[in-house]
Amino acid sequence: MAQDTAMARAGELAVPRVIVSSNGFVIALYHRSAEFRATMDAVDVIDADGMPLVLFTRAFWKHPLPERLATTDFIHDAAAKAVETGVKFYFLGARPGIAAAAAESLCAEYPGLQIVGARDGYFSEAEEDAICDDIRASGAEVLWVGMGTPRQESFAIRRRAQLHGLAWIRTCGGLFDHVGAHVPRAPMWMQNVGLEWLHRTMIEPRRLAPRYFSTNFSALYHLIAKSRERP
Repeated sequence: MAQDTAMARAGELAVPRVIVSSNGFVIALYHRSAEFRATMDAVDVIDADGMPLVLFTRAFWKHPLPERLATTDFIHDAAAKAVETGVKFYFLGARPGIAAAAAESLCAEYPGLQIVGARDGYFSEAEEDAICDDIRASGAEVLWVGMGTPRQESFAIRRRAQLHGLAWIRTCGGLFDHVGAHVPRAPMWMQNVGLEWLHRTMIEPRRLAPRYFSTNFSALYHLIAKSRERP
């Protein structure tokens, strides 16, 4: 990431890198939607933000994934490093006021952190040009996009060319809600055994129960039938 930031600062990076996360919902949607599949195939880095993926590789692969990379954990490492290097963040997504609250909370926790802009994710496609202009004008180098899958991934890929000057676009799902609205994480034991999705479902059953119960079995099927470990 440091190299990409240096390249972006020197004007040598044509478009920002895009990093996204994968979980059961993402896997199911990837095999269900050709449009989403094309989007995911265009990103630069995909990490595992789902403990079930890690557990699956531990059970079936010789060289399993070492750990999950939850954005709600990673943001703290990224913030600490950004203070050291002077990297500037921009937060885009969530309900009105939540991204700004997340920015305020993190800046208080990490003195010297530069979050140079924050706005909610409630906007139309017609407003995206102006939003991209604002992000570029802010001097941000890393854009965190928390608008839910597949909208956040689509925005990142469709608009990356208009966000030249940035080093990275990082999709982050419900990160701003956890940091800015203090939505609780699952207990650690549930995280470790791959049941954080169940904890989230209990908090927001009407929104998440149909999603998880319609995609979990599909994701498991695709993992068993189609996943391959690289030599």
